[in-house]
Amino acid sequence: MFRNQYDTDVTMWSPAGRLFQVEYAMEAVKQGSACVGLCSQNHVVLASVNKAASELSSHQRKVFRVADHAGVALAGLTADGRVLSRFLRNECINHSLVYEAPLPVSRLALRLADKAQVCTQRSWKRPYGVGFLVAGLDETGAHLYYNCPSGNYFEYQAFAIGSRSQVAKTFLERRFKGYKDYTPEQLIKDALSAIKETLQGEKLTSSNCTVAIIGQKADGTIEPFELIDAKKIQETIDSMEAAEAAPTEPSSMQEEGRGSDAAPMDI
Repeated sequence: MFRNQYDTDVTMWSPAGRLFQVEYAMEAVKQGSACVGLCSQNHVVLASVNKAASELSSHQRKVFRVADHAGVALAGLTADGRVLSRFLRNECINHSLVYEAPLPVSRLALRLADKAQVCTQRSWKRPYGVGFLVAGLDETGAHLYYNCPSGNYFEYQAFAIGSRSQVAKTFLERRFKGYKDYTPEQLIKDALSAIKETLQGEKLTSSNCTVAIIGQKADGTIEPFELIDAKKIQETIDSMEAAEAAPTEPSSMQEEGRGSDAAPMDI
């Protein structure tokens, strides 16, 4: 991916005002396995594609717990993702010890963005080649953030990153307006449907995807961040496939036309 003399240093700007090293890091995110995040009023669901480097190896984890009230999904260089997820975990622990309260999700996303942005200002560093979907729950409700290797971060109702994520975004854009009122089960089904869109014909099973959820119960207590069991994921996938295979009922006009023996009208 070497272009010219302007991509040898992260602090070297091209005449067009571009930092090629940062662009390379963002390209690494686009080449990673797809990840999807959906947010309702009280719940957030993260889903990722599990892909192994070879048939003889296991897949690398893409979804990590940060605290009881927060978790992340990543696309890009998994080694960078593990380092940053450990950083987020330490930030949550330190804040809890000092203030005896969980770290707000917006503050968590901000600290991750600050750490990533420093790497675009130091010549002896390189940008982290990983993008994060930060999901969490605090006093203001459920939140979903996307953190970019450039140091930018944005809050979304639903978002997808990674390889072939555009088709997942298109799917989410058609339905995101109703996510505020979705139940956890509906969020999980839409997350799996979005992941299925990125597989390009490959069959969706519980072995090639990971789903995690965090939320708030009706009494106000937090449901800790947890990975959903593979058996439950497979049951959800089977129910989705059964619903798709079910025959659609004919319309009333078709039924009337089929049952009518009247002669055609003259025009």
